[in-house]
Amino acid sequence: MKNRLISHIVSQTKYDNSMKQVRYFLFLFCLSPFYTAYSAQVDSLDVPSKIMKKAYKAAVVLPSDYSKSKNSFPVLYLLHGGGGHFSDWLKLTPDKSLVQNLSDQYQMIVVMPEGETFGWYLDSPFDPASQFESYIIKEVIPTIDRTYRTVKSAKGRVITGLSMGGHGAMYLSTRHPDVFSAAGSMSGALDMNFTKFRVNESFAKSLQDRFTKLLGTADTTKDIFVNNSVVNMTEIIKKNGLPIIIDCGVDDFLVDVNRELHRRLVYNNTPHEYTERPGAHTWEYWQNSLPSHFLLFQKVFKSNGVAVQ
Repeated sequence: MKNRLISHIVSQTKYDNSMKQVRYFLFLFCLSPFYTAYSAQVDSLDVPSKIMKKAYKAAVVLPSDYSKSKNSFPVLYLLHGGGGHFSDWLKLTPDKSLVQNLSDQYQMIVVMPEGETFGWYLDSPFDPASQFESYIIKEVIPTIDRTYRTVKSAKGRVITGLSMGGHGAMYLSTRHPDVFSAAGSMSGALDMNFTKFRVNESFAKSLQDRFTKLLGTADTTKDIFVNNSVVNMTEIIKKNGLPIIIDCGVDDFLVDVNRELHRRLVYNNTPHEYTERPGAHTWEYWQNSLPSHFLLFQKVFKSNGVAVQ
């Protein structure tokens, strides 16, 4: 009797230990999404420029389903700011997995091209080494479409960016409505008249010198400043009719120019989303801002019939 009791206790103990192991592995399985925050693939791609006689890199984030399917995916072009480079969105956000997670969540390819430290995503008439409008439109986008399974039409392309990249996204989409189906700007420098920025004298002098190299002058009354500033393109923006999302932090040194573009778009009855939130010209602000841009763009892709479900 005693031996049978001991045997029963030993068997029960083994069973309890086995069940504890099963429950432990089930617990780990349930937690696995938190340990594997994203599975998107990040590529680094060389995009040579015949225009500027130089090769630049672009970062490309492919959603996890890209390798598992034969679908063509819509593309978000995500631009960096002045003083930055193509990899900023992957390296400088507090959450280093931000872009990958959003790419997975919304099933979009995200392309982060080079715009150099003060290229402004336009073609400089004075500096042949700064032709970033032509580079993005004529060289980057065709290269991406040749390399990846993309939706090769405006229905499957959108563009946004921060600061200089916010101006660049609005500038390129306004001038090329046949290339993009929506655009956005985060803390955008939407007026190239730097005298309207809330900056100190030293920063203003630096901007003056850089604009002289880019545009041949620092006189913000010149046509080259006026005609290339997004804030002065509101009639074209209205005519194009692209969905637009704009936001800026209330403590940002560019908030005044954002408010002015918003005012002009309201005045000429151009539909757009405009938001001001607490925050300044910081990566914390842009990290909080980017998901709302993805959300709008997903709605656009669904409306265009190109979203990957």
